[in-house]
Amino acid sequence: MRTCIALTTVLVITAACSQQKPAPPPAIKVVHDTVSVRDPELDKRVSRAELQLLARDAQIEDLQSRLEETRAEVVRSMAKLQTVASRAQAASAMAEAEVALQTMKASASGEPPEAAQVTRLVRQSATEFNKQNYGGALYLANQAKTVASSYRGRVGVSREGTRPGETLFAVPIKLKTTSRGNVREGPGTNFAVSFQADPGTAITAYSYTDEWIRISDDGGRTGWIHQTLVARP
Repeated sequence: MRTCIALTTVLVITAACSQQKPAPPPAIKVVHDTVSVRDPELDKRVSRAELQLLARDAQIEDLQSRLEETRAEVVRSMAKLQTVASRAQAASAMAEAEVALQTMKASASGEPPEAAQVTRLVRQSATEFNKQNYGGALYLANQAKTVASSYRGRVGVSREGTRPGETLFAVPIKLKTTSRGNVREGPGTNFAVSFQADPGTAITAYSYTDEWIRISDDGGRTGWIHQTLVARP
C-alpha cells in the first residue's frame, strides 16, 4: 500500500514538472567595440597644414595692417602737401566709389567680404573731403574703386569658371594698356572682340593662359587681352 502511494506521488510530481515550461536562457549582451586606426604620418601632415594655414592668416593680417598704415600715411602726406587734386575730382571719384559699393551689394546674394573694406574706404574718403583734403579723399576713393573692381573680376572668374590651362594670380594685379587693343571674349584671336581699350586704360588682371590675360576695367567690363598690350602702371 505504501509503495503504491509513493509511486503515485512520484508520478504526480513528474507530471507537474513536465507541464512547466523551461526557463528561457539568459540574454546574451553583445558589445560592439569601435576600433579607430590612425595614420601617424597623416596626422603629422594635417598638423603641419593647420600650422601653415595659421601662419598664412597671420601674414595676411600683418600685411593688411601695414597696408592700412601706409594708406593713412599717404593721406596725411597729401593733407600736408595740399595736392592739386580739386574738389570736383574728389567728389566725382567718391560718387563712383559709392556706385561701385552699391553695385557690389546688389549683385551678391549676401554681403561680400570686400564690401566692408570698400565701405570703410568710402567713409574715410568722405572724412578727408570734409577736412578739405581733396587729394586724400581722391586717393581713398580710388582705393575703394580698386577693391570693388577686384571683387567684380573675382566673381566673373567664379561664374565663368576657369579655362583649361588657366592660372589664377595670387592677388589681382593692376595694369594699364600700352596701346589701343582688342579685349576678347576668350584667350585667343579666334574669340569675338568684347570691346576696345584705349591706351593708358587702367585694368585689373586676375589670371592668364599662354600669352592671354583675363582682365576687367574700372567700368566693370571683362575679357581677355594679349600680354604685349599691357604693362605695369
